[in-house]
Formats: sequence, C-alpha cells, structure tokens
Amino acid sequence: MIRSMTGYGKMQKIADGKKLTIEIKALNSKQLDLAMRLPADLKKMEFDLRNKLADTIQRGKVDFNVSIEDIDQKKAGRIDKQAAAAAYAQLQELAWDLQFKMPEDAASVLTRFPGFFATADTVFPDDFYEVLVSVSQEALKEFDAFRIQEGQVLLRDMLPRVGLILQLLDEVEPFENQRIDTLKNRLYKNAIEIADPAKFDPNRFEQELIYYIEKLDISEEKVRLKLHCEYFSESINDDYAGKKLGFITQEIGREINTLGSKANDAGMQRIVVQMKDELEKIKEQLFNVL
Repeated sequence: MIRSMTGYGKMQKIADGKKLTIEIKALNSKQLDLAMRLPADLKKMEFDLRNKLADTIQRGKVDFNVSIEDIDQKKAGRIDKQAAAAAYAQLQELAWDLQFKMPEDAASVLTRFPGFFATADTVFPDDFYEVLVSVSQEALKEFDAFRIQEGQVLLRDMLPRVGLILQLLDEVEPFENQRIDTLKNRLYKNAIEIADPAKFDPNRFEQELIYYIEKLDISEEKVRLKLHCEYFSESINDDYAGKKLGFITQEIGREINTLGSKANDAGMQRIVVQMKDELEKIKEQLFNVL
C-alpha cells in the first residue's frame, strides 16, 4: 500500500512508577536519516533500537524521541543543598568584590545556577528494554497508519494526473493525421517550385516523403507511453514503491519528450506541454512517497 514519508506517531505508557512517552516524526528524505533522543541512562539501548526502527521506517528524515518522567514528583528531583550553598557563597563574594547590593530575591537567582536542582538517580528494571521496544512498536503502528493515510491523499492526486496524460495522448491522433497531410502538401509544393517540372520524379518524391513520415512517426512512443502509464497505475499500491514509481516516471518523461521532438505541429506541441506539466506535478508528489 502506498505510504507517505511524512508521518507522526505518539504513545505513552506507565510502568514501574514512570511515564514513558515515545514520539516519532518524519519528513521526506532520499535515505533514512534517523535522529534519536534518549535519556542518558538508555543510551546503551540505542544501537539495538535503531536497527529495529530502521527495518520498519525504511526512509525519511525521522526524529525519534523518548522521555521518561517519575509519576511521584517527590522523586523526580530535589535541591542540592551543597550546590545551593556554594552558589550563595559565590553570589555574596561577587557582590562584595563588585560592590553591588545582594538582590532581595536571591533564591530566584540561585535557581538559575547549574546543579541547583539535582535529579534523582534513575533505576530501570531488567525488563525495561522489552517495555521500551513494546511501546515503540505501538508508536510505530500509529506512525505507519498516519503514513498510509497521507499516502492515500497522494494517490488521489497522482492517479487522475496519469489518467489525464492518457486522455491527452488520445487527443494527439487528429493532429497526427493532419500534420502528415500538411507535410506532404508542403514538400510537394516546394518540390514543384524548385524543380524542373519535366524532371520531376513522383517515385523519388514518394520515397523522400516516406523517409520524413517515418522520422516523424510516433506510433511506438504512443504505445510505450500508454504502457508506462498503466504500469504506474498498477504499481502505485505496492509497498515501498516510491523509487520504483520514480523510475517509471522517468520513462514516461522520456516518451513525452520524444513526442515533443517529433511533433512538428503547434497543436501537438501544446498537448505535449500539458503532459509535461502533469508529469512534473506527479514527480513533486513522488518526493513524499515511501
């Protein structure tokens, strides 16, 4: 199923007196660019967790954030009395040296000193890694659901554009027949004007005409363009088809460009320009497809 590289998932769980929050955000990127933010005490788990995430996320610029809070706020942190006393002594010494009056609300100044608040030591149970992986998987499910939902938005935008390219391809046919008649008449008129009527060779003229018509023939390009568009529509719901769809659009673009180079007709050129416009809009959306 088509997925967008843009995604968001968040999951929370309370375990062992702690609230574990996992948040995943992603934007489009050619490769997997995974930035992980874990509490310092969980850094040893990062490598294994990163590998598990990479298998599921595949591609995108991803932020994976883990935060842990103690439910009991009394355990969440405390004032380091020694650090506070040292900070107060430094403040007094600075006031004496620089000869300024100690602030009336010295406590608010002290709270800004590094180390004033000491966080309680975090102790994780032995099975906490399994809890972390489990909550991560739940967040990933929500994240993947978001990607699928966004992918459907992209699908609803791209498929009609592919259909419009095929519709424009059908509109080429009247111009195709008309331009051959125009070319034949123009060549015939020029040949009569510059050649001696007595030496004019109709057979040679037909040979030259066939040569030019073959150069301008777009039958193969039309067939290939139709097949590429149909293949795009068939592949759009494949899992992780972003790169594959990108390759198909390259082939579609190649056939449209060849049509343009062989057009030799203003009406056909206008249709080709419309095709290119739709194709560029498809390519823009493909930047976001996983």
